[in-house]
Amino acid sequence: MENSNVYEKPVTLKSILKFAVPTIAMTVFMSFYTMVDGFFVSNLIGTNALSAINLTAPVIQLVTAVSTMLATGGSAAVMKKMGEQKAKEAKEDFTFLILVNVIVGVDMCAAGYLAKDYIFSGMSLSADVERYCVEYLSCYLVFTVPILLMNNFTLYMIASERGNLSLICSVAGGILNMALDYVLIVRFGMGISGAAIATGIGYSVTAVAGVFVFSKKKSLLHFKKPVFRFKVLVSAAANGCSEMATALVTGIITMLFNWTMLTFAGEDGVAAVTIIMYVLMFASSLYTGYSYGAAPMLSYYYGEQNYTKLKKLVAVSLKVIAEISLVTAAVSFLLTRPLVSVFASPDNPVYDLAVIGNRICSAALLFIGFNIFASGLFTALSNGVVSAVLAFSRSFVFMMITMIVLPRIMGVNGIWLATPAAELMALALSAFMFSKYRKRYKY
Repeated sequence: MENSNVYEKPVTLKSILKFAVPTIAMTVFMSFYTMVDGFFVSNLIGTNALSAINLTAPVIQLVTAVSTMLATGGSAAVMKKMGEQKAKEAKEDFTFLILVNVIVGVDMCAAGYLAKDYIFSGMSLSADVERYCVEYLSCYLVFTVPILLMNNFTLYMIASERGNLSLICSVAGGILNMALDYVLIVRFGMGISGAAIATGIGYSVTAVAGVFVFSKKKSLLHFKKPVFRFKVLVSAAANGCSEMATALVTGIITMLFNWTMLTFAGEDGVAAVTIIMYVLMFASSLYTGYSYGAAPMLSYYYGEQNYTKLKKLVAVSLKVIAEISLVTAAVSFLLTRPLVSVFASPDNPVYDLAVIGNRICSAALLFIGFNIFASGLFTALSNGVVSAVLAFSRSFVFMMITMIVLPRIMGVNGIWLATPAAELMALALSAFMFSKYRKRYKY
């Protein structure tokens, strides 16, 4: 079958990059236009508005967590069936899981609107920052369903060998987002509401394209009459629970970061955290993009029981991640001042906080890639339990420990050091799990 030729070819760096380069470019570009959002907001509205975007992030992560679970777990389950030559069932399951996402999106949107006026009232924020938070979230929630569909269609496009289309959609959405940032904020004077609307419309491009693409029968995956299989829903949820846990606990940790920084450095500290998160997100997108690209191949070879290809794919992946890790850590450290100056001028108190923080946090980039790949590997191998343990430990347990202990000892610098310390602890656990399950999965 022509559509599956890429899976039948020998595993080489070139064949892996056929999947990975589009997804790396896509995730990098998505993080880039998130940074552009921050650039427009911080420079045209102010650092208080930038703080508000960070303060709303945990709510947004909560809204998208279930969709993230179904997208990652579902794509692994669907591609495993494709590898087992159960194409009809795979397409029925794919359609069913997309419908579930739409229902989840509607429910999450309604819940968000009911809670939006109460979420920020107990955080002792200034009136301006609290107003920015409510305005941004109110507009963002309008696009809940398209954003959830974007999460899903991105992964399914990659699995269907349409990674280039996914990249095109991301680039088009990003350009549209950046253009609308300027038009809505500057031309129409909509402030932070304009930034939220621009982001939502930009994300919707992939959702709209996905509906058209997967309606065509020539696609490797396409819509069929859905069949409700409770076992498939449970399997997708269990397999993708690590990614949901990551989204949820990332939100919790972001809240903890914000609360701790409000205690030690006030709202300027929250703005500095936002800048550093943009830098870490931009670098981490390389690892996330690679893992997304490799995941369909891992799932397919596992379903096919082709352990020779599986083993080579894992070995090449670890080498690629090691090289990316060294480069990103060095670049982030050496270019700290130029990166921070994009969002805050040197005479802004946020600037010095962010420069010190980014230099310390850059060390985390040596470890993040391996941890992301390890969790993604076990998700692709349909071992959601191990993947969840890795993701939950990394994103919550270790971060909670370091965030509670280090600031008490080192103050603000302890907040910055928390991320590298937690990622190093997570790396040790990832290495242990990788070694423990090597014989079972024969990678």
